[in-house]
Amino acid sequence: MADETGTRLTAVPGPTDSPEGDDYLKRRTLRRGSAGWLLLTGLGVAYVVSGDFSGWNLGLDKGGFGGLAIATVLMGAMYACLVFSLAELSSILPTAGGGYGFARRALGPWGGFLTGTAILIEYILAPAAIVIFIGDYVESLGLFGLTSGWPVYLVCFAVFIGVHLWGVGEALRFSLVVTAIAVAALLIFAVGAFTEFDSAGLNDIPVDAEAFGSNSWLPMGLLGIWAAFPFGMWFFLGVEGVPLAAEEAKDPVRSMPKALSISMGILAALALITFFAATGAQGSEAVRSAGNPLVVALEGDGGPTALSRFVNYAGLAGLVASFFSLIYAGSRQLFALSRAGYLPRFLSLTSRRKAPYLGLVIPGVIGFTLAAATGDGARMLNIAVFGATISYALMALSHIVLRRREPGLERPYRTPGGIATSSVAFALALSALVATFLVDKDAAFIALGVYAVALAYFAFYSRHRLVASAPEEEFAALAEAEAELARD
Repeated sequence: MADETGTRLTAVPGPTDSPEGDDYLKRRTLRRGSAGWLLLTGLGVAYVVSGDFSGWNLGLDKGGFGGLAIATVLMGAMYACLVFSLAELSSILPTAGGGYGFARRALGPWGGFLTGTAILIEYILAPAAIVIFIGDYVESLGLFGLTSGWPVYLVCFAVFIGVHLWGVGEALRFSLVVTAIAVAALLIFAVGAFTEFDSAGLNDIPVDAEAFGSNSWLPMGLLGIWAAFPFGMWFFLGVEGVPLAAEEAKDPVRSMPKALSISMGILAALALITFFAATGAQGSEAVRSAGNPLVVALEGDGGPTALSRFVNYAGLAGLVASFFSLIYAGSRQLFALSRAGYLPRFLSLTSRRKAPYLGLVIPGVIGFTLAAATGDGARMLNIAVFGATISYALMALSHIVLRRREPGLERPYRTPGGIATSSVAFALALSALVATFLVDKDAAFIALGVYAVALAYFAFYSRHRLVASAPEEEFAALAEAEAELARD
């Protein structure tokens, strides 16, 4: 059978699987009921918390304190609007497909694949980048006497993928503990940094007199605000991945919106505290290009202190939390796309412990290879941000389309502000997408190249072999059947 776009949907699996459709899905089942709202909230914060320890400060080099502050507020608004939109969508379709599943219903198979691929780019490239930063931390701290990064990369991927293979409940509890340590460290850092706070240091970056609209608060001018968008995102990047845990959540219709809202609130508070504490303690100029801005904010021109050493080690915990949770997110998106036939179906097979073992191992191999071969964490993060902004725009658009086209669809949770909220997310996501070209054109074009290869695979092969019994495909088929009945 085929849908209205001509995409072929196969009701039975391919020749490598049992001819019975039920057996196909039984071999691709996640462990349900493993995560309540607290673990889901911890997952949402874990995705992001490493961004508070480093990376965001590079936006000071693009827009100064004022430019990055405005960019952070705008990107925070984008994520808040997106999170409220996703809370509604996840209550409608609580499956592991997350953003891909929402877009599949609203925008068809092409829209679903475009969204899912963008999410995969984000969640496969981001762990590869973060593991490089973990290696840098381990080396700078003199841990284990290591001077080369690749052994650390290998150990991180092997150990943490192993924990995920053990079971999702155990994995999320581990993530919650490490995340709690990182959050506590940020609060302790803020207490120490605010004792040295001096508002005069916020705008101490030299002004570029040739930049349009430049002043002490906007030293790179008005364009600096836009260029700082990708770095304002680092305080929130990844929180949208919480719906990927829907099939493993307890009562996802209730717990998912709650976890999304709480985690977004925690992240907004941490962003505000960290941003002002780090820039006010030693000045924006001091931390604008630092690889470890929180430590620089505490030490200044002096040597290490007990507090700076503690924050340094805690930064490693934050990186581990984000690395660990992003591996989880990438595996679930890959699982859902593979189960529905968009990617090779064998990637969605699950173990006796209900873990998508190939969906964990294969992205891990790719991530390790990229990290060991390039050592360029910043470039890979920029590629991940490019993929993320595409997925945000498409997910927000999915909310708008479903609200307009299917107003009667049962919505256990409704987005405050409705279409106006998702429209704000859509407009800001497009602005952030364009801003990525201002930061790293090469990264943007590399991401487009990956996209082109993936689209060719879908156009010429996988779109003719989709699995109609996959949850996201059944959900979309139901909508098409209802539309046909309405026309008759």
